[in-house]
Amino acid sequence: MLRLALLLIFSLLSLNLSSQSRLSTVILKTTDGEEVRLSDYATLNKPLVISFWATYCGPCLEEFESVTELYEEWKKEVDFEFIAVSIDDARSASKVKSMASGKKWPFIVLIDENQEVKRAMNVTDIPFCFVFNSKGVYTYKHAGYLPGDELTLIKELKKISNE
Repeated sequence: MLRLALLLIFSLLSLNLSSQSRLSTVILKTTDGEEVRLSDYATLNKPLVISFWATYCGPCLEEFESVTELYEEWKKEVDFEFIAVSIDDARSASKVKSMASGKKWPFIVLIDENQEVKRAMNVTDIPFCFVFNSKGVYTYKHAGYLPGDELTLIKELKKISNE
């Protein structure tokens, strides 16, 4: 019994550690309803930004407005991918697609309706942003958004772009 309890504790700890440093294998949906694994984006072999957000989150929308303004300029400097993961539940998830297309966001938008990826990656507040290197290991994370945080984001992307 003790051995089983220790095995369970070790398994939970290792799951927690791996979920914090690598991309989740949980399945998400695109705004068109297709299923994708977040971990599949690790195979792109380029830096990746993942930002957790919700349609009701003012700072999230402000962050995406800033990123949208700078996105094309950033893409000229660094080959990276940006994924916005909505944590809207079933009641508000229907707003995600129209919001993303209405605001002309140039990045990938995925929906975590059951908040499984949010839990797997230990996200507590939104907006919450991760930067992953080309090997799929996170190198930077940040909770909240204040104007100017996007400048730190591009600095982090530039720092890891040649790894």
